[in-house]
Amino acid sequence: MSARQQLERILEIDRQIRAGNYPNAGRLAHELEVSERTIYQDRQFLLERLRAPLAYDHRRRGWYYTDPNWALPSVLVTEGELLAFFLSVEVARRYLGTAFEAPLRSAVEKITAGLKGQVRVDLEELRACYVVAAPPVVTVKEELLLDLHQAIQNCRQVEIQYYTASRDARQTRVVEPYHLCNLRGDWYLIAFDHLRGEMRTFHAGRVERWTLLPRGFRRDPDFSVEKWLAQAFQAERGDEPVEVVIRFDAYQARYIRERRWHPTQESEEMPDGGLLLRFHTGGLAEVRRWVMSYGSHAEVLAPESLRREVAEEIRKMVRVCKNVCEKNFSVAECTDR
Repeated sequence: MSARQQLERILEIDRQIRAGNYPNAGRLAHELEVSERTIYQDRQFLLERLRAPLAYDHRRRGWYYTDPNWALPSVLVTEGELLAFFLSVEVARRYLGTAFEAPLRSAVEKITAGLKGQVRVDLEELRACYVVAAPPVVTVKEELLLDLHQAIQNCRQVEIQYYTASRDARQTRVVEPYHLCNLRGDWYLIAFDHLRGEMRTFHAGRVERWTLLPRGFRRDPDFSVEKWLAQAFQAERGDEPVEVVIRFDAYQARYIRERRWHPTQESEEMPDGGLLLRFHTGGLAEVRRWVMSYGSHAEVLAPESLRREVAEEIRKMVRVCKNVCEKNFSVAECTDR
């Protein structure tokens, strides 16, 4: 029986008691089309979980409240709902950033304060049973996210000082913010960049200073964030999308086929147990870093430009390893290695 159905029965039991009908298990089971055992379970829930002052009147053969002023909690929380709420808080604390610790705890306290009776949200008790590990993320100021949220809602331009890690450069940009996107715990801003004259993705953790400008902007009605993200690979969008084909050996294929890596992906099983993964993206630099993390278990088949980049990166790695070897070992030992 679902929690919603139980809630509806408890509300009906409470209504009949307050109306002076002195309901009992037999009559309620007949009216609500459930078994008497189910009604008795609802009675136990009222007594044990909600601390209802429920008693049985032998003369009237039904239930009543010994304290007529007692009322049902304004919010009835089931175990499943409590667990879901706890997990959402834990995930939010770790993936949305530690800046949200105080607001989240404040929200928990307000919700708990709104509960009547003994029903409570005990996060510490649940935390002893569940662990949510956070990925390494770049810290983002809570104030920045809140200001960007307001700018997106009100269509206001924002001036940002942005650090571009790939060029090790800082620039002042004026942007028109469209969306905030959280990817593996990192926050990204999708915005129209006046400097480049096109939509761009900015890592919110690299926004060093920002100012909400009084100037507004009109959103492009044809812009689709779903299409925008579909052309990216993870956080990087890059140039025009091209077909990427990667062959994974039988060992790595076991793990690759478990997940959805890209909205456009297609998989093809190979006779040797391997897997061909195809998808379209412009974020080839991110694909290069991703595919190289699998070492010899993955091979880029297309596009040719990406295949050459991976090969060149491998050659550089070989030279680095050779230099390290020559500095620390003899020629014979390096040859053996």
